[in-house]
This record gives sequence, structure tokens and C-alpha cells, in this order.
Amino acid sequence: MLVVVGGHSRNIGKTSVVCGIISALRDRNWTGIKVTQYGHGVCSRAGEPCECRDPVHPVAISRETGVDPGTDSGRFLAAGAVESYWVRTPAGGLAEAMPRLRRILEAAENTIVESNSILRFVKPDLCLMVVDGAVDDFKETSLRFLDRASAVVRTSPAPLAWTTVPESLLAKKPAVFAPGPDYRSPKLIELVDRAFMADRAG
Repeated sequence: MLVVVGGHSRNIGKTSVVCGIISALRDRNWTGIKVTQYGHGVCSRAGEPCECRDPVHPVAISRETGVDPGTDSGRFLAAGAVESYWVRTPAGGLAEAMPRLRRILEAAENTIVESNSILRFVKPDLCLMVVDGAVDDFKETSLRFLDRASAVVRTSPAPLAWTTVPESLLAKKPAVFAPGPDYRSPKLIELVDRAFMADRAG
């Protein structure tokens, strides 16, 4: 099974939602994948400002060892994932990473990916969009993929009202609450479990 967890902005609990799902359903033998796309002038390999002459920085895919549980991919392992990877590409450059990424997906028993942009290339069994109405920013790329979401995961009780997001688009999406500090709820885990059972039945 493939689960994709996206979100409308940074620091709204996406990684914590992923970790909550992994820890609640450890027996699914998850492979966790974090996708990061850097802006211009940043090296994908190091994640640091860079003045390389080549404007196309290399794609970097690291397999997490658990040495640094402070990283997002390290947190996936700490939550109970059997494997974890961190994928870094230049902004808009995920296509270059997809051949290697597809091999990881094919080898995994069940995969959960923290990313919006991967939805350009895969059709997940479940797509969750993490939202926090207290955060004003709603990225254009997130809005582009909102219609692909199976459900929205609300990490705060703040009303969902953004001037750039049609109310009808949000209203038709099932919503589950998964507030901090653990960012998970029985309804969220039930949603993932139902998708898992449907995938097995299919």
C-alpha cells in the first residue's frame, strides 16, 4: 500500500502525522520517505546555500540509519518504520529522482511518503492533506493537489478559511482531527487501516 501525506505549509505537523500512523500500525512494516525540494541556490546534496556553476544540483537519496533521530527521516525509524529514506531534489526536479524512488516503492511492503509533489507521478491508495487553519500560508502547489486528497487531517481547531482556497473544495473532503502533541487520533488510524484492508482485498 502507498500512503501520501501532504500539507498546505511548513510546520503544521506533517511529519508528526506520518510518525503517528507508523507507530499505531507498526505491523504494516512501513518504509517511510521524506521528499524535500530546495529552491534555487541551494545544493540538494548538502541542503546548504551553494554557488555551484551548474544550476542543476544532483538528486540525493539517503537511506536513514537511525543515527540521527532528530531528522524527519530518522523520526520515521524511531516511530517504527523498517526503512526510511530522505529524497532531496532541486525545486521542480523530482522527476529525475523517480526511477530510483520507484525501485524503493516496488521493494517496500507498505510505504508512506511525506510530499505533495510526488502526486504528479504516483496514484496512492490513500492521500492525506494536513491542514492547520491557524497558518495563513497555503502553497500554490498544495492547492494544485488538494482535489487528490482522500481526506484532510486537521491539526488544530482553527477554522479552515483561506482566501485562495474555494470553500466548496474543502467542504467536500472528509475531515479527521489529529491535534498535537501526538498528532494522531483513532479516526485517522481507522481511515488508514480501512485503506490498507481495501488494498489487500483488491
